[in-house]
Amino acid sequence: MSDPTPYEKLGIDEDASFEEVQRARDRMLSEFEDDELQQELIEAAYDAVLMDRLRARQEGKIKVPDRIRFPERLVANVPPVAQPGPTKSASTWLSRLVDNPSRQDVLVSLGVFAGLGVFNFLIPAASPTWLALSLLSSIYFLNRKENRFGRSVLLALMGLVLAVLCGVMLNQVRLMVAPGVPPSVATILMYIVMWLVTCFLR
Repeated sequence: MSDPTPYEKLGIDEDASFEEVQRARDRMLSEFEDDELQQELIEAAYDAVLMDRLRARQEGKIKVPDRIRFPERLVANVPPVAQPGPTKSASTWLSRLVDNPSRQDVLVSLGVFAGLGVFNFLIPAASPTWLALSLLSSIYFLNRKENRFGRSVLLALMGLVLAVLCGVMLNQVRLMVAPGVPPSVATILMYIVMWLVTCFLR
């Protein structure tokens, strides 16, 4: 009695498709997962089937579909997907203006401006002094980031003007809507604006 062929070992016909060969191999491997010897025999039969298919292909006995022989033709026939062009407008301008500071820089500057805000809350009579110190702190932090003193002074002054405008507007709203709210709320907003400008602008 002759030995079974690799096809018979896998339980498939000689004209089985490649997918059927793979499924038969996987099914038999799962059946004999505890039997290492049987698994080796299954792998050897699978390799023998693949080699037989390769030899038949080289001899021209198996016709290989064009999609496998010439995959570049398929790629050439696929219509190109329209790639979105680079958007230069607001995103580029904004990325040049907005900074991404480290966590330590954020916390240090937050501590300084929060401390100045607390002093301003405790000693409101010296409010101009605390605002002047916040301006100097802003110049220091901005210059430390970019090492451009003139730009740092300009940004810090813009931040101070913006902070004062926000504080005045909030104070007006407070007087009209909730006169019982203390004026220190507007002052706190001013220090928050100064901190945001210092920390996230460049």
